[in-house]
Amino acid sequence: MSLKEKTQSLFAEKFGYPATHTLQAPGRVNLIGEHTDYNDGFVLPCAIDYQTVISCATRTDRTVRVIAADYDGQQDEFSLDVPIVTHPSQQWSNYVRGVVKHLQKRDNTFGGADLVISGNVPQGAGLSSSASLEVAVGTVFQQLYHLPLDGTQIALNGQEAENQFVGCNCGIMDQLISALGKKGSALLIDCRSLGSKAVSMPEGVAIVIINSNFKRTLVGSEYNTRREQCETGARFFQQKALRDVNIDQFNAVAHELDPVVARRVRHVLTENARTVEAADALEKGDLQRMGVLMAESHASMRDDFEITVPQIDTLVAIVKTTIGDKGGVRMTGGGFGGCVVALVPEALVPAVKEAVAAQYEAKTGIKESVYVCKPLAGAGLA
Repeated sequence: MSLKEKTQSLFAEKFGYPATHTLQAPGRVNLIGEHTDYNDGFVLPCAIDYQTVISCATRTDRTVRVIAADYDGQQDEFSLDVPIVTHPSQQWSNYVRGVVKHLQKRDNTFGGADLVISGNVPQGAGLSSSASLEVAVGTVFQQLYHLPLDGTQIALNGQEAENQFVGCNCGIMDQLISALGKKGSALLIDCRSLGSKAVSMPEGVAIVIINSNFKRTLVGSEYNTRREQCETGARFFQQKALRDVNIDQFNAVAHELDPVVARRVRHVLTENARTVEAADALEKGDLQRMGVLMAESHASMRDDFEITVPQIDTLVAIVKTTIGDKGGVRMTGGGFGGCVVALVPEALVPAVKEAVAAQYEAKTGIKESVYVCKPLAGAGLA
């Protein structure tokens, strides 16, 4: 049963009438440009064919009722007429509540709704299940009540909800690609202007995502520390963000910086340059160049930004040995576990799966999960 069928049938069963709309927002994978988004830099993600799906309908009152199909049908209910506060025990509820609370600040003309939510974006893997949920909920209210909000505003609303209501200091990339993704393309996003450019994926290339299944958490992890270190670096250069520092400026004074902060800054500056170059390489179908840039990105995350773990480095090495210079592989996502992303000629996908199956668990004691993805369009009808 598809997610669409699942949410529609549960909606009719639990609420006693049929849903009027079924909407989706995808997860994402970032091909290159890691920890550059909150430094006002560039990222190159694509939306993937794993998504959050919501069947929904308007209500005549000011109540929002929500059922989470994937959490044993847990329910939440809250009113639009009183200030929305966090749920005492259901973390998933806070993503919904946060999005609705922040939507009210943008446009308070909408009323209540019934929602049934289900998704297949792997959680805790760095594939943005939370952003997918935030954008899906925003899209629900925008569609049900014809709110004058575009994809960028829905994305910003989701980011605000996650920063201010859920309490995770994420950048804008995850929500933006979920809202604006283009089928068959990655999106080069300028995280300062929020402008984006579609970069078409070469024919015959698969996006292979391998989850290390080494458990990570973002809210309480080193993520916020890295962010502070980058802000310290920007202040040293008297700039608003590291986007405004060039590598020559940095090299001239790197020795004056705290050595840890210097490494963090160097990662961001070089990663930004790599990301812009990668968009060009991808557009030209130059997988060999893309492979070099992805390898440099991974080394920088490992040595300068220090966000990889041995399990991830092992996975990257296995894949790189298998594909050689015919594609690229690196860690993707916030770090400390999660996934690696590989751009691989379709003909080599079976070899990659076999190599990983044969070696990863033997070396780490953990079984991986593999997802072969296509770049999907962003949020809209399911």
